[in-house]
Amino acid sequence: MSGKKLRIFSGAFILLVIMAGWAVGDAGGQGTKAAAPAPASPDPLKIIQDMTTFLQSQGQLSFRAETTDDQVYLGGKKLQYSLDLEIALRRPDKLRVNGQGDLQNQEFFYDGMTMTLYHQDQNVYAIAPMPPTIDAAMAKAHQDFGLQVALADLLCSNAYELMTRHITHALYVGRHMIRGVPCHHLAFDQDNMQWQIWIEAGEKPLPRKLLITQKKLLGSPQWTAYLTDWNLTPQLADSRFTFTPPSGSHQIEFLPPAKIAKAKPKPKTKSKSRSKKQGEQP
Repeated sequence: MSGKKLRIFSGAFILLVIMAGWAVGDAGGQGTKAAAPAPASPDPLKIIQDMTTFLQSQGQLSFRAETTDDQVYLGGKKLQYSLDLEIALRRPDKLRVNGQGDLQNQEFFYDGMTMTLYHQDQNVYAIAPMPPTIDAAMAKAHQDFGLQVALADLLCSNAYELMTRHITHALYVGRHMIRGVPCHHLAFDQDNMQWQIWIEAGEKPLPRKLLITQKKLLGSPQWTAYLTDWNLTPQLADSRFTFTPPSGSHQIEFLPPAKIAKAKPKPKTKSKSRSKKQGEQP
């Protein structure tokens, strides 16, 4: 098998060399026509705007997301963990997110009046009153509790503003396939991160893949999401967004970010701490 691969690659290389030789020969000949100007690339910001406008026009929708997240340990080594999400939205005041993964299993409910976060592994939940719209609820959840719901920014009415804030460079990469779907491949730079998005080309500009690189953190960890199973006409009953405490579960309180920081244990001094063995995970 390795020999076949080597011959195939060698043949491709020879073909490219011959084609390059033809190009050089033509360039030196007489009567060569001037090359036509290359067509202008699509505007990446316009494609983002079309996507966010389209998503905002959907009264209700559901989709799945397969995500992976890098975690850095031991001075730059990386481990990758998975989290599968199920997301359902009904505008203006209903959102449900289920997450099943390697590190956590959680359910998020927003019913227009309250937000509930349920930890399945510990069988505990917390409830907090929220404003009567998805946008306002997500903003309050982040401000009061430091809570960010994965991919919720895509669904907010100000998604374009949130996604394009502080962009220093935008690039249209090309048209590429994501799991059989032709997509516009875009890349953006911001102060602390570089991110790429693949948006379905056609009448339904749905996001199909998202890749975020934290370029200033040790190891440049990445977060990746494949967005699948889009349904723009789901039948979403009120009960889908209503939390019912499971048997034996216990209610706890959300902690604001300041209290969370105080609650974290202080690092031990070097003399008392146990040194990690080589290859030990965090």
